[in-house]
Amino acid sequence: MTELPETMHGMVLTGHGGLERLEWREDLPVSKPAKGEVLIRVGAASVNNTDINTRIGWYSKSVRGDTQSGAVTGFDDKASKDGSWSGTPLQFPRIQGADCAGEIVAVGEGVSEGRLGERVMVRTLQPRETEDGAFYTLTLGSEQDGAFAQFMATNASDAITVNSLLSDVELASFPCAFSTAEGMIQRVSLGAERVLITGASGGVGSAAIQLAKRRGAHVTAVTSPEKSAEVKALGADDTLGRNDGIPAQSFDVIIDLVGGPRWPDLIEGLRVGGRYVTAGAIAGPIVELDLRTLYLRDLSFYGCCYQPANVFTDLVRYIEKGEIRPVIAETYALRDLHAAQERFLAKSFIGKIGIQVAD
Repeated sequence: MTELPETMHGMVLTGHGGLERLEWREDLPVSKPAKGEVLIRVGAASVNNTDINTRIGWYSKSVRGDTQSGAVTGFDDKASKDGSWSGTPLQFPRIQGADCAGEIVAVGEGVSEGRLGERVMVRTLQPRETEDGAFYTLTLGSEQDGAFAQFMATNASDAITVNSLLSDVELASFPCAFSTAEGMIQRVSLGAERVLITGASGGVGSAAIQLAKRRGAHVTAVTSPEKSAEVKALGADDTLGRNDGIPAQSFDVIIDLVGGPRWPDLIEGLRVGGRYVTAGAIAGPIVELDLRTLYLRDLSFYGCCYQPANVFTDLVRYIEKGEIRPVIAETYALRDLHAAQERFLAKSFIGKIGIQVAD
C-alpha cells in the first residue's frame, strides 16, 4: 500500500447553524480503513441541498418552514435533537460531503488488495438492514463522514468502480442527485408516460429530466422562465413557470422535490390512478391533503429515501455507456466551500456546483 499521511485538511461541521459552523482544518486524522472498508483519496465532491439542510438542522421535526429561511443562519437549538436524516442527534465534529469521486488507496481486513488504485464513486444513500430485516439508510456526510476532506473511509461494497473519461468533478456531480432521481423513478416504475418534475433546474430535478427521457417519458419541467431554454436543452419537452397553473389530471407521474403551499395543485395534476413520489420539500414540508382526492382518484403516494443497491450500480452503468451527462455550473476549491454554498443558495444556475478536493 502507498504510504499515507497521518493528517489531512478538510472542512468540518462543528454544529448546527450558519456558515460559521463550517471550519477549515489542516490537522484532521486520516482514518485507517476498518474491516470491510476502503480508504479513498477524494478527488472531488459537490454541493447538495442535503449539505445545507444537515448543517442548519432542517430535518428536525421542530422545523416547519422552507429550507431557504434558515439556510444562512440555521434554526434554533431545538433542531439539534433530531436534525439528521436518521432523526437522531448528529455527531460533531462531522465532515460533510454527500458526493465522492476518487481513488482507493488502502483497504481494510477482508478487502482484496486488488482494489487498490480503483477509481470509484461512493453511494450517498447506503442501504442497510437490521437483524430482524428492517431496512434503514446511512447517509454520507450525515451518519458518517463524507467527502469534504482529502481522505474518506467507507464500506467497500459502497465504493463502486467506474470506468469513464469524465473528470473527478464531473463524476462527483452524479452520486447524490442522480441516485435520488433514479431511486424515485424506479420506485414508481416510470415508463413512456407523462411526467411532471418540480425543481427542474436543481441537481435532482435536472438529473430526473435526463433519467426520465432515458426511459421514453414525456417530461414537463417546472422552472423559472429564464431557465426554460436550458432545461429544455437537457431534454424537457415542455416547461411550466413556478407560478403557472398545473393542468388538471394531465400527468401519470409527478416527481416532486418542492412541496410547500402549492402542493395541493400538484396533486390535482395527477390523472386517475396516477403516482406521486417525493424526495424533498425545499418550499416546506407541511402540506394539506384532501383524502377524498387520494382515494376517489385511486392515487399512489411514495416517499423515497432508501435505495436498493442496484439503483447506484445502474447509475454507474448509465454513466459508462454515456447515456447521461454531468451538468456543472461552476467549480470551487474545497477551501472555498463557504463561497460555494453561498453561490448554491442563490439558485441562479442549472445543475450542480462542483468542489475540487484534490490539490
